[in-house]
Amino acid sequence: MPTRTGFGRFGRWFQAIRNRQQTHGEIVSNPQEQEIIAALSGVNDPERNADVITLGMVQGLQISDGVVRFALEIDPREAEAKEPLRMACIDAVRKLPGIVKVVAVLTAHSDRTTNTPTSPRPATNGSATPEQSNLRPQVGQAAAADKPGIPGVSKVIAVASGKGGVGKSTTAVNLALALAAAGRRVGLLDADIYGPSIPRMLGISGKPTSPDGHKLNPMENFGIKCMSIGFLVDEDTPMIWRGPMVMSALNQMMSDVNWGTLDVMVVDMPPGTGDAQLTMAQKVPMAGAVIVSTPQEIALIDARRGLAMFERTKVPVLGIIENMSYFAVPGSDEKHYIFGHGGARDTAAKLGCDFLGEIPIYQEIRETADAGTPIVASAPDSAAAQVYREIAEKILSKLDATDRATQRDAPRIVIE
Repeated sequence: MPTRTGFGRFGRWFQAIRNRQQTHGEIVSNPQEQEIIAALSGVNDPERNADVITLGMVQGLQISDGVVRFALEIDPREAEAKEPLRMACIDAVRKLPGIVKVVAVLTAHSDRTTNTPTSPRPATNGSATPEQSNLRPQVGQAAAADKPGIPGVSKVIAVASGKGGVGKSTTAVNLALALAAAGRRVGLLDADIYGPSIPRMLGISGKPTSPDGHKLNPMENFGIKCMSIGFLVDEDTPMIWRGPMVMSALNQMMSDVNWGTLDVMVVDMPPGTGDAQLTMAQKVPMAGAVIVSTPQEIALIDARRGLAMFERTKVPVLGIIENMSYFAVPGSDEKHYIFGHGGARDTAAKLGCDFLGEIPIYQEIRETADAGTPIVASAPDSAAAQVYREIAEKILSKLDATDRATQRDAPRIVIE
Protein backbone atom coordinates (compact mmCIF):
# COMPACT_ATOMS: atom_id res chain seq x y z
CA MET A 1 0.00 0.00 0.00
CA PRO A 2 1.54 3.36 -0.95
CA THR A 3 2.50 5.64 1.86
CA ARG A 4 0.60 8.89 1.86
CA THR A 5 2.15 12.09 2.99
CA GLY A 6 -0.01 13.76 5.59
CA PHE A 7 -1.00 13.71 9.20
CA GLY A 8 -4.07 11.50 9.31
CA ARG A 9 -6.42 12.02 12.24
CA PHE A 10 -3.65 13.48 14.37
CA GLY A 11 -2.68 16.04 11.78
CA ARG A 12 -6.24 16.99 10.96
CA TRP A 13 -6.78 17.65 14.62
CA PHE A 14 -3.58 19.66 14.76
CA GLN A 15 -4.39 21.60 11.60
CA ALA A 16 -7.77 22.55 13.00
CA ILE A 17 -6.14 23.81 16.18
CA ARG A 18 -3.46 25.71 14.28
CA ASN A 19 -6.14 27.35 12.14
CA ARG A 20 -7.88 28.31 15.34
CA GLN A 21 -4.73 29.99 16.59
CA GLN A 22 -4.33 31.86 13.35
CA THR A 23 -7.93 33.03 13.03
CA HIS A 24 -8.89 33.03 16.72
CA GLY A 25 -12.13 31.38 15.78
CA GLU A 26 -13.07 33.80 12.99
CA ILE A 27 -14.54 32.07 9.95
CA VAL A 28 -13.79 33.88 6.69
CA SER A 29 -16.82 33.90 4.46
CA ASN A 30 -16.99 32.71 0.89
CA PRO A 31 -20.02 31.13 -0.81
CA GLN A 32 -19.13 27.55 0.09
CA GLU A 33 -18.23 28.47 3.65
CA GLN A 34 -21.52 30.32 3.99
CA GLU A 35 -23.34 27.14 2.96
CA ILE A 36 -21.41 25.14 5.54
CA ILE A 37 -22.10 27.68 8.25
CA ALA A 38 -25.77 27.64 7.34
CA ALA A 39 -25.84 23.85 7.54
CA LEU A 40 -24.11 23.83 10.92
CA SER A 41 -26.53 26.50 12.15
CA GLY A 42 -29.18 23.81 11.94
CA VAL A 43 -27.35 21.50 14.35
CA ASN A 44 -28.39 22.11 17.94
CA ASP A 45 -26.62 21.14 21.13
CA PRO A 46 -29.58 19.76 23.09
CA GLU A 47 -27.94 20.37 26.45
CA ARG A 48 -27.47 24.08 25.75
CA ASN A 49 -30.52 24.58 23.55
CA ALA A 50 -28.69 26.45 20.80
CA ASP A 51 -26.92 25.66 17.54
CA VAL A 52 -23.18 25.07 17.34
CA ILE A 53 -22.53 28.27 15.37
CA THR A 54 -24.37 30.49 17.83
CA LEU A 55 -22.53 28.83 20.70
CA GLY A 56 -19.18 29.51 19.02
CA MET A 57 -18.23 25.85 19.09
CA VAL A 58 -17.05 25.62 15.47
CA GLN A 59 -13.38 26.49 15.11
CA GLY A 60 -10.74 26.31 12.38
CA LEU A 61 -13.08 25.75 9.44
CA GLN A 62 -11.06 24.74 6.39
CA ILE A 63 -12.10 23.68 2.88
CA SER A 64 -9.78 22.10 0.32
CA ASP A 65 -10.81 20.19 -2.82
CA GLY A 66 -14.17 19.28 -1.37
CA VAL A 67 -12.74 18.17 1.97
CA VAL A 68 -14.14 20.10 4.95
CA ARG A 69 -12.33 20.15 8.26
CA PHE A 70 -13.30 21.86 11.50
CA ALA A 71 -13.16 21.43 15.25
CA LEU A 72 -15.90 21.53 17.87
CA GLU A 73 -14.74 23.17 21.08
CA ILE A 74 -16.03 21.34 24.15
CA ASP A 75 -15.41 20.72 27.81
CA PRO A 76 -13.07 17.68 27.95
CA ARG A 77 -15.36 16.02 30.48
CA GLU A 78 -18.09 15.98 27.82
CA ALA A 79 -16.08 14.26 25.09
CA GLU A 80 -18.08 11.02 25.09
CA ALA A 81 -21.42 12.79 25.46
CA LYS A 82 -20.66 15.15 22.56
CA GLU A 83 -19.84 12.39 20.07
CA PRO A 84 -23.44 12.33 18.70
CA LEU A 85 -23.24 16.09 18.21
CA ARG A 86 -20.01 15.69 16.24
CA MET A 87 -21.63 13.07 14.00
CA ALA A 88 -24.67 15.30 13.49
CA CYS A 89 -22.39 18.10 12.30
CA ILE A 90 -20.65 15.75 9.89
CA ASP A 91 -23.97 14.53 8.49
CA ALA A 92 -25.26 18.09 8.05
CA VAL A 93 -22.23 19.21 6.04
CA ARG A 94 -21.92 15.99 4.07
CA LYS A 95 -25.34 16.61 2.45
CA LEU A 96 -24.13 19.77 0.75
CA PRO A 97 -23.27 19.65 -2.96
CA GLY A 98 -19.60 19.35 -3.83
CA ILE A 99 -18.56 17.98 -0.45
CA VAL A 100 -16.36 14.89 -0.77
CA LYS A 101 -15.38 14.32 2.84
CA VAL A 102 -16.02 15.89 6.25
CA VAL A 103 -13.57 15.69 9.14
CA ALA A 104 -14.71 17.04 12.50
CA VAL A 105 -12.74 16.69 15.71
CA LEU A 106 -13.57 17.47 19.32
CA THR A 107 -11.14 19.81 21.03
CA ALA A 108 -10.81 20.85 24.65
CA HIS A 109 -9.75 24.45 24.55
CA SER A 110 -11.99 26.30 26.93
CA ASP A 111 -11.91 28.06 30.26
CA ARG A 112 -14.67 25.68 31.27
CA THR A 113 -12.04 22.96 31.54
CA THR A 114 -10.69 24.17 34.86
CA ASN A 115 -11.58 22.65 38.22
CA THR A 116 -12.08 19.09 37.02
CA PRO A 117 -12.99 16.41 39.57
CA THR A 118 -9.36 15.24 39.73
CA SER A 119 -8.13 18.78 40.42
CA PRO A 120 -10.06 20.00 43.47
CA ARG A 121 -10.15 23.75 44.03
CA PRO A 122 -8.09 24.89 47.02
CA ALA A 123 -9.93 26.17 50.06
CA THR A 124 -10.31 29.93 50.23
CA ASN A 125 -7.89 30.23 53.14
CA GLY A 126 -5.11 28.63 51.10
CA SER A 127 -5.28 25.25 52.83
CA ALA A 128 -7.04 22.11 51.70
CA THR A 129 -10.24 20.83 53.20
CA PRO A 130 -10.23 17.27 54.58
CA GLU A 131 -12.22 16.13 51.54
CA GLN A 132 -9.66 17.69 49.23
CA SER A 133 -6.79 16.14 51.16
CA ASN A 134 -8.38 12.74 50.64
CA LEU A 135 -8.62 13.42 46.92
CA ARG A 136 -5.03 14.56 46.43
CA PRO A 137 -3.31 11.18 46.38
CA GLN A 138 -5.68 10.12 43.63
CA VAL A 139 -4.31 12.62 41.13
CA GLY A 140 -2.61 10.53 38.47
CA GLN A 141 -3.02 7.45 40.63
CA ALA A 142 -4.93 5.00 38.50
CA ALA A 143 -4.56 1.29 39.00
CA ALA A 144 -2.33 -0.48 36.49
CA ALA A 145 -5.37 -2.14 35.00
CA ASP A 146 -6.79 1.30 34.20
CA LYS A 147 -3.64 2.30 32.27
CA PRO A 148 -3.55 0.39 29.00
CA GLY A 149 -0.18 1.86 28.09
CA ILE A 150 1.18 2.40 24.59
CA PRO A 151 0.71 -0.60 22.28
CA GLY A 152 3.99 -2.39 21.62
CA VAL A 153 5.94 -0.40 24.22
CA SER A 154 7.28 -2.48 27.10
CA LYS A 155 8.50 0.26 29.42
CA VAL A 156 8.11 4.02 29.60
CA ILE A 157 10.55 6.16 31.55
CA ALA A 158 10.36 9.92 32.01
CA VAL A 159 13.37 12.23 32.01
CA ALA A 160 12.24 15.24 33.99
CA SER A 161 13.44 18.34 35.77
CA GLY A 162 11.88 20.78 38.17
CA LYS A 163 13.05 23.75 36.14
CA GLY A 164 14.30 24.59 32.67
CA GLY A 165 17.87 25.17 31.63
CA VAL A 166 19.43 22.16 33.35
CA GLY A 167 20.11 20.17 30.17
CA LYS A 168 17.20 17.78 30.49
CA SER A 169 16.56 17.35 26.74
CA THR A 170 20.23 16.80 25.96
CA THR A 171 20.31 14.20 28.71
CA ALA A 172 17.16 12.50 27.42
CA VAL A 173 18.49 12.23 23.87
CA ASN A 174 21.87 10.85 24.88
CA LEU A 175 20.33 8.42 27.37
CA ALA A 176 18.00 7.14 24.66
CA LEU A 177 20.98 6.58 22.38
CA ALA A 178 22.92 4.90 25.18
CA LEU A 179 19.99 2.54 25.84
CA ALA A 180 19.90 1.71 22.14
CA ALA A 181 23.66 1.10 22.17
CA ALA A 182 23.02 -1.43 24.95
CA GLY A 183 20.89 -3.43 22.53
CA ARG A 184 17.43 -2.17 23.41
CA ARG A 185 14.77 -1.05 20.95
CA VAL A 186 14.20 2.56 21.94
CA GLY A 187 11.71 5.30 21.17
CA LEU A 188 11.85 8.95 22.19
CA LEU A 189 8.70 10.98 22.84
CA ASP A 190 9.15 14.75 23.03
CA ALA A 191 6.51 15.74 25.59
CA ASP A 192 7.87 19.27 25.89
CA ILE A 193 5.05 20.82 23.86
CA TYR A 194 6.05 24.42 24.52
CA GLY A 195 9.73 23.92 23.74
CA PRO A 196 10.19 20.91 21.45
CA SER A 197 13.92 20.46 20.83
CA ILE A 198 14.21 16.79 19.90
CA PRO A 199 13.94 17.32 16.11
CA ARG A 200 17.00 19.59 16.12
CA MET A 201 18.97 17.45 18.56
CA LEU A 202 18.41 14.31 16.49
CA GLY A 203 19.04 16.14 13.23
CA ILE A 204 15.63 15.28 11.78
CA SER A 205 13.68 17.55 9.45
CA GLY A 206 10.51 17.07 7.43
CA LYS A 207 7.10 15.84 8.48
CA PRO A 208 5.82 12.38 9.44
CA THR A 209 3.89 10.26 6.95
CA SER A 210 0.68 8.34 7.48
CA PRO A 211 0.22 4.99 5.72
CA ASP A 212 -3.50 4.75 6.43
CA GLY A 213 -4.61 8.32 7.02
CA HIS A 214 -5.21 7.59 10.70
CA LYS A 215 -1.87 7.02 12.39
CA LEU A 216 1.52 8.63 11.90
CA ASN A 217 4.77 6.83 11.36
CA PRO A 218 7.41 8.07 13.81
CA MET A 219 10.49 9.82 12.51
CA GLU A 220 13.80 8.02 12.97
CA ASN A 221 17.53 8.68 13.18
CA PHE A 222 20.47 6.89 14.79
CA GLY A 223 18.17 3.88 15.25
CA ILE A 224 15.81 5.85 17.52
CA LYS A 225 12.11 6.25 16.70
CA CYS A 226 10.82 9.62 17.82
CA MET A 227 7.80 11.89 17.72
CA SER A 228 7.55 15.57 18.57
CA ILE A 229 5.09 18.38 18.03
CA GLY A 230 8.16 20.08 16.56
CA PHE A 231 7.71 18.00 13.40
CA LEU A 232 4.33 19.62 12.81
CA VAL A 233 5.13 23.27 13.42
CA ASP A 234 7.87 25.64 12.32
CA GLU A 235 10.75 25.88 14.75
CA ASP A 236 10.02 29.53 15.55
CA THR A 237 6.26 29.08 16.00
CA PRO A 238 5.16 29.64 19.62
CA MET A 239 2.81 27.03 21.08
CA ILE A 240 0.22 29.23 22.79
CA TRP A 241 -1.92 26.43 24.18
CA ARG A 242 -3.86 25.96 27.38
CA GLY A 243 -3.41 22.85 29.49
CA PRO A 244 -6.21 20.77 27.92
CA MET A 245 -4.65 21.17 24.49
CA VAL A 246 -1.28 20.02 25.81
CA MET A 247 -2.90 16.93 27.29
CA SER A 248 -4.76 16.24 24.05
CA ALA A 249 -1.54 16.54 22.03
CA LEU A 250 0.27 14.11 24.32
CA ASN A 251 -2.56 11.61 24.10
CA GLN A 252 -2.44 11.81 20.31
CA MET A 253 1.33 11.32 20.17
CA MET A 254 1.05 8.27 22.39
CA SER A 255 -1.96 6.57 20.84
CA ASP A 256 -1.95 7.72 17.20
CA VAL A 257 1.66 6.88 16.28
CA ASN A 258 2.87 3.55 14.90
CA TRP A 259 5.57 3.02 17.51
CA GLY A 260 6.01 -0.66 16.69
CA THR A 261 7.73 -2.87 19.26
CA LEU A 262 9.92 -0.99 21.74
CA ASP A 263 11.74 -2.18 24.83
CA VAL A 264 11.96 1.32 26.26
CA MET A 265 10.33 4.63 25.47
CA VAL A 266 12.16 7.66 26.85
CA VAL A 267 9.90 10.66 27.41
CA ASP A 268 11.50 14.08 27.42
CA MET A 269 9.18 15.84 29.86
CA PRO A 270 8.68 19.60 29.98
CA PRO A 271 10.15 21.32 33.04
CA GLY A 272 7.96 21.72 36.09
CA THR A 273 5.12 19.69 37.59
CA GLY A 274 2.13 20.52 35.40
CA ASP A 275 -0.35 19.07 32.95
CA ALA A 276 2.08 17.02 30.89
CA GLN A 277 3.45 15.18 33.90
CA LEU A 278 -0.02 14.44 35.23
CA THR A 279 -1.21 13.28 31.82
CA MET A 280 1.65 10.79 31.52
CA ALA A 281 1.15 9.55 35.07
CA GLN A 282 -2.58 9.12 34.54
CA LYS A 283 -2.52 7.52 31.09
CA VAL A 284 0.60 5.36 31.04
CA PRO A 285 1.96 2.75 33.48
CA MET A 286 5.38 4.36 33.77
CA ALA A 287 8.32 2.19 34.77
CA GLY A 288 10.09 5.11 36.39
CA ALA A 289 11.33 8.67 36.25
CA VAL A 290 14.83 10.13 36.09
CA ILE A 291 15.30 13.57 37.62
CA VAL A 292 17.92 15.88 36.06
CA SER A 293 19.34 18.79 38.05
CA THR A 294 22.37 21.00 38.24
CA PRO A 295 24.34 21.18 41.51
CA GLN A 296 23.18 24.56 42.83
CA GLU A 297 20.49 24.74 45.48
CA ILE A 298 18.09 26.85 43.40
CA ALA A 299 17.85 24.02 40.88
CA LEU A 300 17.68 21.32 43.53
CA ILE A 301 14.66 22.96 45.18
CA ASP A 302 12.70 22.42 41.98
CA ALA A 303 14.18 18.96 41.50
CA ARG A 304 12.82 17.97 44.90
CA ARG A 305 9.39 19.23 43.86
CA GLY A 306 9.58 17.10 40.72
CA LEU A 307 10.59 14.05 42.71
CA ALA A 308 7.73 14.59 45.17
CA MET A 309 5.28 14.92 42.28
CA PHE A 310 6.27 11.55 40.83
CA GLU A 311 6.02 9.95 44.26
CA ARG A 312 2.56 11.46 44.69
CA THR A 313 1.46 9.99 41.36
CA LYS A 314 2.93 6.58 42.24
CA VAL A 315 5.67 6.69 39.61
CA PRO A 316 8.92 5.16 40.94
CA VAL A 317 11.91 7.48 40.82
CA LEU A 318 14.88 5.66 39.29
CA GLY A 319 17.34 8.27 40.50
CA ILE A 320 18.83 11.74 40.15
CA ILE A 321 21.44 12.87 37.61
CA GLU A 322 23.69 15.84 38.32
CA ASN A 323 24.20 17.58 34.98
CA MET A 324 26.86 20.26 34.40
CA SER A 325 28.48 18.84 37.50
CA TYR A 326 31.91 20.31 36.81
CA PHE A 327 34.01 21.75 34.03
CA ALA A 328 36.61 19.28 32.83
CA VAL A 329 39.72 21.10 31.64
CA PRO A 330 40.69 19.67 28.24
CA GLY A 331 43.89 17.63 28.31
CA SER A 332 44.12 17.37 32.10
CA ASP A 333 42.40 15.91 35.13
CA GLU A 334 41.66 19.38 36.52
CA LYS A 335 38.02 20.03 37.47
CA HIS A 336 36.25 23.29 38.20
CA TYR A 337 32.99 23.08 40.15
CA ILE A 338 31.35 26.13 38.65
CA PHE A 339 27.87 25.52 40.08
CA GLY A 340 28.97 23.93 43.33
CA HIS A 341 29.43 20.22 43.80
CA GLY A 342 27.60 17.25 45.18
CA GLY A 343 24.21 18.90 45.61
CA ALA A 344 22.32 16.28 43.63
CA ARG A 345 24.16 13.42 45.34
CA ASP A 346 23.31 14.85 48.78
CA THR A 347 19.70 15.40 47.75
CA ALA A 348 19.39 11.81 46.56
CA ALA A 349 20.78 10.55 49.87
CA LYS A 350 18.39 12.71 51.91
CA LEU A 351 15.37 11.66 49.86
CA GLY A 352 16.28 7.98 49.80
CA CYS A 353 16.68 7.56 46.04
CA ASP A 354 19.65 6.54 43.92
CA PHE A 355 22.26 8.92 42.57
CA LEU A 356 22.82 7.89 38.96
CA GLY A 357 25.90 9.91 38.11
CA GLU A 358 27.62 13.19 37.26
CA ILE A 359 27.68 14.60 33.75
CA PRO A 360 30.48 17.15 33.39
CA ILE A 361 30.45 20.27 31.25
CA TYR A 362 31.96 19.15 27.95
CA GLN A 363 31.93 21.52 25.04
CA GLU A 364 31.43 18.56 22.72
CA ILE A 365 28.09 17.71 24.35
CA ARG A 366 26.72 21.14 23.53
CA GLU A 367 28.21 21.27 20.03
CA THR A 368 26.95 17.86 18.97
CA ALA A 369 23.46 18.54 20.36
CA ASP A 370 23.24 21.81 18.42
CA ALA A 371 24.48 20.07 15.28
CA GLY A 372 21.93 17.25 15.48
CA THR A 373 24.63 14.62 16.06
CA PRO A 374 24.39 13.71 19.79
CA ILE A 375 27.69 12.75 21.30
CA VAL A 376 26.70 9.16 22.16
CA ALA A 377 26.05 8.60 18.45
CA SER A 378 28.77 10.74 16.89
CA ALA A 379 31.58 10.03 19.36
CA PRO A 380 30.63 6.79 21.16
CA ASP A 381 34.15 6.24 22.51
CA SER A 382 34.49 9.71 24.03
CA ALA A 383 34.62 10.29 27.78
CA ALA A 384 31.30 12.15 27.66
CA ALA A 385 29.54 9.32 25.84
CA GLN A 386 30.92 6.87 28.39
CA VAL A 387 29.22 8.81 31.20
CA TYR A 388 25.83 8.50 29.50
CA ARG A 389 26.37 4.80 28.85
CA GLU A 390 27.21 4.15 32.49
CA ILE A 391 24.04 5.92 33.61
CA ALA A 392 22.01 3.98 31.04
CA GLU A 393 23.41 0.71 32.38
CA LYS A 394 22.30 1.67 35.90
CA ILE A 395 18.81 2.44 34.63
CA LEU A 396 18.60 -0.85 32.75
CA SER A 397 19.82 -2.72 35.80
CA LYS A 398 17.00 -1.22 37.86
CA LEU A 399 14.39 -1.97 35.20
CA ASP A 400 15.61 -5.54 34.78
CA ALA A 401 15.62 -6.03 38.56
CA THR A 402 11.99 -4.95 38.66
CA ASP A 403 11.17 -7.51 35.97
CA ARG A 404 12.88 -10.27 37.92
CA ALA A 405 11.07 -9.31 41.10
CA THR A 406 7.73 -9.34 39.28
CA GLN A 407 8.44 -12.77 37.86
CA ARG A 408 9.53 -14.03 41.27
CA ASP A 409 6.37 -12.75 42.93
CA ALA A 410 4.07 -14.22 40.30
CA PRO A 411 2.05 -17.22 41.58
CA ARG A 412 3.14 -20.64 40.47
CA ILE A 413 0.48 -22.99 39.17
CA VAL A 414 1.11 -26.62 40.02
CA ILE A 415 -0.92 -29.36 38.34
CA GLU A 416 -1.05 -32.61 40.26
